[in-house]
Amino acid sequence: MPPYLHHAITGFIVLNVVIGLVTYVTLLERKFAARMQSRIGPYYVGWPHGWLQPIADALKLMMKEDIVPTAADRWVYNLAPIVFLIPCVLIFATIPFAPGLGVADLNIGVLFFLAVSALEIVGLFMGGWGSNNKYALLSAMRAVNQIISYDLPFIFAALVPVVLAGSLQMSAIVEAQAGLWFVLYPVLGQLAFVAFLVATLAAENRVPFDILEAESELVAGFRVEYSGMKFALIQLGEYAHMIGTSFLGALLFLGGWLGPGSEQWPLLGAAWFLLKAMLVFLVVTWVRWSFVRIRVDQILAISWKLLLPATLLLLMATALVVALQGPRAV
Repeated sequence: MPPYLHHAITGFIVLNVVIGLVTYVTLLERKFAARMQSRIGPYYVGWPHGWLQPIADALKLMMKEDIVPTAADRWVYNLAPIVFLIPCVLIFATIPFAPGLGVADLNIGVLFFLAVSALEIVGLFMGGWGSNNKYALLSAMRAVNQIISYDLPFIFAALVPVVLAGSLQMSAIVEAQAGLWFVLYPVLGQLAFVAFLVATLAAENRVPFDILEAESELVAGFRVEYSGMKFALIQLGEYAHMIGTSFLGALLFLGGWLGPGSEQWPLLGAAWFLLKAMLVFLVVTWVRWSFVRIRVDQILAISWKLLLPATLLLLMATALVVALQGPRAV
């Protein structure tokens, strides 16, 4: 089989798996939040546990009318969901789910992930600007401000495992954790993982960093004027980006696919990887449903006054340790 055809087929399979995973991760979050609040959550569609609720939601969104505001910039407004979705899906191209199981295991995989994932702000701002709605625009400006502020701490925290492993290739970083997951690396690993989680919450605009939406204040945020499948594409992109970041956290800090039996059975390794990624996702969801929103000035102060210098010092300390002891690459 020609290499380009192999990559095309693999990419098609990964894309559909990701879409299916995103669909049911929404159900997981709703069930998880319901249990935290002593509720049942989705239950009746797909009795007895609401297994068909995500499919019902998707069908409902597909059948809803597509409404375009009269004063909207139609080209920008209509392109925004696609421009927002593409980077959120493209980040999965460099994620290895197990040895030899992935679209492309680039030698600059982490750099590719960080660069492409930041492009979501382009589609986000297009949605707020093209809607010609002052609330949507205000939400977009808040979100871009916040995402840019937390991108540097996010990158610095993600680079700590890169420095420890001595490689930007994700499979090499996983192999370097064969003896010790980086989350268990003394002091440096724990601090980097906590910083990674905080930056993830902010980058994904999750409570307590959800100023782009702020519920009753800005209603649905930058997507307030979208309906039907356009709204569904934006939601798909948001959850895909969240899952992709959870995958990255599992690869960088939790040993990726490493686990009992993963060397003999690659599919079992992929299952371990998915389990770890869902653990990261549930930790973020747990925080999202446990805390209240903080003010915008507090959000920016946490980034520029605390997280940025802390992660920079952490990265420098990691580089010093590696210079003295050598990387853990296999």
